[in-house]
Amino acid sequence: MPTRHQDIANDLRHQIVTGCIQPGERLPSEAGLADRYKVSTVTLRRALAVLQSEGLVEKIHGKGNFVRRALRKIVYVGGWGMLDPWMAAEAALHVTVRSTTVQADGQLTTLLKVPQGSPLKEFVCISHEGESPHGLARIYIPSDLAPGALDDEPSRREAATRFAIVSVPLAAVRETVCARPPTSDEAASLRTDSTAPVLTITRVATDATGRVVEVALLVFPGNRVEGVFTTHHMTDERQTQA
Repeated sequence: MPTRHQDIANDLRHQIVTGCIQPGERLPSEAGLADRYKVSTVTLRRALAVLQSEGLVEKIHGKGNFVRRALRKIVYVGGWGMLDPWMAAEAALHVTVRSTTVQADGQLTTLLKVPQGSPLKEFVCISHEGESPHGLARIYIPSDLAPGALDDEPSRREAATRFAIVSVPLAAVRETVCARPPTSDEAASLRTDSTAPVLTITRVATDATGRVVEVALLVFPGNRVEGVFTTHHMTDERQTQA
């Protein structure tokens, strides 16, 4: 039997999908909705959390809860790591990039195979489709390989859609995919509910000498992303020559 917060979620969902509440429209305040449904704000927030996890509602800090506009799926093309090039080329996708110098510790020392405290260049890229966050990337590069600042928009767009900064030839890329709850910072950056899972991809790129030249930690809203990975089978040269 549905609980009270599920009943409220069902009612609000019906209003959204039937167009009674329009995409982009702000919902009444949580206190106002709680009063309308004659429940506590705790119960009301549980109902909103259901809709947030389904991608129907987004909570913007300091502004309230809004009906999320219909957004296309994010397509991540595996192998060399990039977004769907058609989506990446759209003018609606804009990117913010900030960089800083950090010291390697914990997971980064293992991924980059560098000593504790080694200087790294960190690039934090957030892409948006319209006003909605699209994806988050933290890219780490040994300081001796880091390029100059990404001052122009085309360079920023390329950085956040290819998830790559370095220009040295790459010999191999390893990607590890995982679904997990977001951290508080990730939930705030992606405007997603803290209970809704995100899809993370850890991308490690090496050059021909085996040196790790770049690590990208990618985070996408779990209800909007799909990954495409293609395996190319190499033909045995002996069979070709036969």
